[in-house]
Amino acid sequence: MTETRTSSTRTPIPRGIARTGPALFSYGFRPFFLAAGIWAVVAMALWIAYLTAGIGIGGSYGAAAWHAHEMLFGYTSAALAGFLLTAVPNWTGRLPVSGRPLIGLILVWLAGRLALLFPDTLGLVPAMAVDAAFLPVLLAICAREIVAGRKWKDLKILAVLAALSLGNIGFHLLVFGTGDIGFASRLAVGAYVMLIGIIGGRIVPSFTRNWLARNGATALPASYSHLDTAALLLGLCALALWVVLPLAPVTAIACIIAGVLHAIRLWRWRGWTTGGERLVLVQHAGYVFVPLGFLLVAGSAIGRLEPVSALHVFTVGAIGLMTLAVMSRATRGHTGLPLTASPVTAISYLMILVAALARPLAGLMPDFTVELLALSGLCWIAGFSLFVAEYAPALIRRRRDRPA
Repeated sequence: MTETRTSSTRTPIPRGIARTGPALFSYGFRPFFLAAGIWAVVAMALWIAYLTAGIGIGGSYGAAAWHAHEMLFGYTSAALAGFLLTAVPNWTGRLPVSGRPLIGLILVWLAGRLALLFPDTLGLVPAMAVDAAFLPVLLAICAREIVAGRKWKDLKILAVLAALSLGNIGFHLLVFGTGDIGFASRLAVGAYVMLIGIIGGRIVPSFTRNWLARNGATALPASYSHLDTAALLLGLCALALWVVLPLAPVTAIACIIAGVLHAIRLWRWRGWTTGGERLVLVQHAGYVFVPLGFLLVAGSAIGRLEPVSALHVFTVGAIGLMTLAVMSRATRGHTGLPLTASPVTAISYLMILVAALARPLAGLMPDFTVELLALSGLCWIAGFSLFVAEYAPALIRRRRDRPA
């Protein structure tokens, strides 16, 4: 995009990489990835403090509802915002939101975290309203850029963001009403799984292909085909059934089919050949939890597994590990760090992988439930603490941003 075109484009949202002011607000991934990493640690530490010492969190919102909400709409929405505010300009060829508008957006997210942490200060309903503002604002920004850039194939990203916005509002309404947050939680998790399927279908085979080609491999990941489309469409149907009919036999059948198709899709990306670079391998490891999650949801639908265990395969495994993989890869790619996983990064991946495996096992091994829950929570904290310790300096200091 030329300077002339930029100056002649009328827009209410200032765009372009900010060259003055703190480097932290020069690009969307910087503040939101840092905020996501810090909040992943703080929110989990507060939850463990509540479970072990009875320290109150969430006020009248309820501690359990607060924990579920902050994992789904606190941590994950920050990671998602950091990715989209960086990826959408690459997709559209337009300049990114940065500087004061970016500061305003991160303040909206932060206001939601504070409002729900102390909901009785504002009042429960106003606190919910403050939190509910962030995702619609992010949706509006992404919609404007995608439409202005005429990237019609990316409209499906907006549909998922709309589902998340509605899911967050529905979550609040259910907390305020019946207290049963299951429907809204499944809707949010389903939306995130679809995002992983859509975006993961772009970046995982692409990064794998690039790395293999650089290392002289001739057998490369399969290109996008009808199988990928079938996996996404049937996955969408299975997730919709899970949201509405979580314990129905038809849901189990649909999830088994979706799980098998996503497993075949992952196999075609040749992840087993990427052991030489953990920055690439971890993306395949994170995607493993998508077909695994579908299969365990099928097991829960027929009463063979606790629904909460199946849910956490998606949340801790697919969402947690994939967001960490994307945040570390994107930070390296946009700040000039070597595109290879350091030992600290590799250990952070291992910690989240252990957390993802230990959490559903807690439902399968009742004699060790407390120990497995503690292991999962502590590994989650360790993994994201390592991410913050390693990447905060790169996110805060000024470096020449470049495409990943």
